[in-house]
Amino acid sequence: MEFLSDYGLFLAQAVTIVVAIVVVLVTIIGLSTKPKSEHGYLDVVNLSEGIADSVDDMKQVILSKEQYKALTKANKKAAKSDKKSNETGEKHNAYVIDFNGSMDAHQVEGLRREITAVIQIATTDDEVIVRLESPGGVVHGYGLAASQLKRITERNIPLTITVDMVAASGGYMMACIANKIVSAPFAIIGSIGVIAQIPNFSKILKKNDIDFEQITAGQYKRTLTMFGENNEQDREKFQSEIDEIHTLFKDHVANNRPQLDMNKVATGETWYGEQAIELGLVDQLQTSDDYLLATNERKTIYKLKYTVPKTLSQKLGKAASVSLENSLFSLWSKVTNWRGF
Repeated sequence: MEFLSDYGLFLAQAVTIVVAIVVVLVTIIGLSTKPKSEHGYLDVVNLSEGIADSVDDMKQVILSKEQYKALTKANKKAAKSDKKSNETGEKHNAYVIDFNGSMDAHQVEGLRREITAVIQIATTDDEVIVRLESPGGVVHGYGLAASQLKRITERNIPLTITVDMVAASGGYMMACIANKIVSAPFAIIGSIGVIAQIPNFSKILKKNDIDFEQITAGQYKRTLTMFGENNEQDREKFQSEIDEIHTLFKDHVANNRPQLDMNKVATGETWYGEQAIELGLVDQLQTSDDYLLATNERKTIYKLKYTVPKTLSQKLGKAASVSLENSLFSLWSKVTNWRGF
C-alpha cells in the first residue's frame, strides 16, 4: 500500500510537469499563430455509394465467384438504367444533416450553413432529412435552430426529421417544423414545457457579513437574483415571463402540428416513441437507419457537414485536456483499485 501511495505521488508530480509544459507550448503557439481563415468548408458525402459498397463487400465474400460475376454484370446493367433515369430526372436526391444539440445550441451555426447550401440546390421533388438528437436548452438558441429549419419548408422542400434517442423541449421545438417526424420506438419525445432555476446565496453572504448591491434602471431590468434577497413581486414577475415563453412554445407547436391536443401534450412531460405516435407527436416509428435504407431505393442520398478547421493551438489544447483526463483517471484507478466493466 505504501508503494502505491509513493507511486501515485510520483505519477501526479510527473503529470503536473508534463501538463505545465504543454500549457506553456500551447500558449506560445496560440499567441504566435492566427487562423488562416474564419470560414469552414462544406463536406458532401454520397451515402448511397457507401451503402452500395457495403452490400458489394458482403456479397463478394458470401457468394461464389460465378454468382458474384453474374451479379456484377446485372448491377452494371442496372447502373446504366439508373443513369438514364437520372438524366430524365426520374430519380431525385435526399440530403442528410445531423444535429446533435447541446444546452447552448451552439451547433446552430453549422446548421445554418448546411441549410443555406441545401436550399440553393434542392427541389420540391427532393427531401431534406435531419437526424436530430437533443434534450433541449436555451430558448433563443433553439428558437433560431427551428427558424433555420423553417427556411426549408417555406420553400416547399419536404423536410423529414428522424429521432433515434431524444428530441425533447427545444429538440421538439425543432422537430415539429418537419413535414414528417420519424421516431425510434423508445426515443424520448415531447416536454413541451419551460424550466428556469437559479441558486440564491443571500443567506451565505449575510452570515459572512458581506453586503451585495445591485443598481438597475427599469422596473423589471432584474427580477430574481443570485446574491440579493428575492421577494414575492420578483417571483411573480419571473413566473409570468416563464408562462409567456410557454405560451409562445405551445403556439409554435400548434401552428406546425395543429392536430395535437395541446392540453394533453403541453404539460412538460416526455413520452417514448410508441406513446408519442398515439398522441400525434410523431408520424412514424422507425430508426433513422431503416428510414435511410428505404429512402435509398428511390433517391440518391448525400450527407452534408459544415466544418471549421481547428487551429494548431486548439488541437494541442484538446490533446492536452484529453491527456490530463486520462492521466488523472489512471492515477485514481491505481490508488483506489477501481475496476471497470
